[in-house]
Amino acid sequence: MTSLAIAANGLRKSYGDKVVLDGIDLAVPEGTVFSLLGPNGAGKTTAVKILSTLVPADAGDLRGGGHDLAAAAQAVRASIGVTGQFSAVDGLITGEENMLLMADLHHLSRREGRRVTAELLERFDLVAAAKKPASTYSGGMKRRLDIAMTLVGAPRIIFLDEPTTGLDPRSRHNMWGIIRELVADGVTVFLTTQYLEEADELADRIAVLNDGRIAAEGTAEELKRLIPGGHVRLRFTNPALYRDATFALGEVTRDDEALSLQIPSDGSQRELRSLLDRLDSLGIEADELTVHTPDLDDVFFALTGGTTLPSQPKESAR
Repeated sequence: MTSLAIAANGLRKSYGDKVVLDGIDLAVPEGTVFSLLGPNGAGKTTAVKILSTLVPADAGDLRGGGHDLAAAAQAVRASIGVTGQFSAVDGLITGEENMLLMADLHHLSRREGRRVTAELLERFDLVAAAKKPASTYSGGMKRRLDIAMTLVGAPRIIFLDEPTTGLDPRSRHNMWGIIRELVADGVTVFLTTQYLEEADELADRIAVLNDGRIAAEGTAEELKRLIPGGHVRLRFTNPALYRDATFALGEVTRDDEALSLQIPSDGSQRELRSLLDRLDSLGIEADELTVHTPDLDDVFFALTGGTTLPSQPKESAR
């Protein structure tokens, strides 16, 4: 049985009369990416602050790295690293100096600190800029340095609070590669993000936080199946074949002008095979078949009733 890197049962937090976290439960297996989604103000950052021992909870049984947060906070801190929404990089000193400062804070010897610094600067492609002031770094470089600094203490659990906000698409994809490498090394990543495709790409499990409660949790595919609206779209150029398909398939949504049919479907291989076999048996061949399945944007909107966030295009031609 896989051990849990992070566990929370009945986590509660209020600020005055404002309930921010209303008894949430979380379970994050070791060596996985867990993503917490939610609209602004949902409590994502508060959850990170509590689970990383920065802020006390009002109630809840909380564990991190196998330790009780209330009874052994220092042991929890020794096993985690945190990269917040705002960079911890000191722009007045060089990238290398930032790394060495972090090594000193972790009480590494001078020799060990320089070794770890050199390795991480190499790993994060920052060697060429190591002697330059961090203030001259691009947004992507600062984010890479920020995570490199987090790794100086070799944490087994890393909290990444919206790590790619404000980055350009190339820098964001580079960051995804770094996160995948960390997980391949056995590190557990607790990720909050504004980008739904980021959670879709990276997360083994996703929880949607809304009004201080977990609205739904599961894999990306499990969450998508919660939302109705999946369909297969068939487009024809031959009006006769279009009419034959319309008659043969029965309950479909028609677009006579575009000569297209929309058939309800969950997008599974079994349903697609059944549809194609049925068309083949009737000698009907569509000119184009497109599968639409609900994506995390649809899930987010349905579960939170909020404004949708950036996501990938929904349809893919087959």
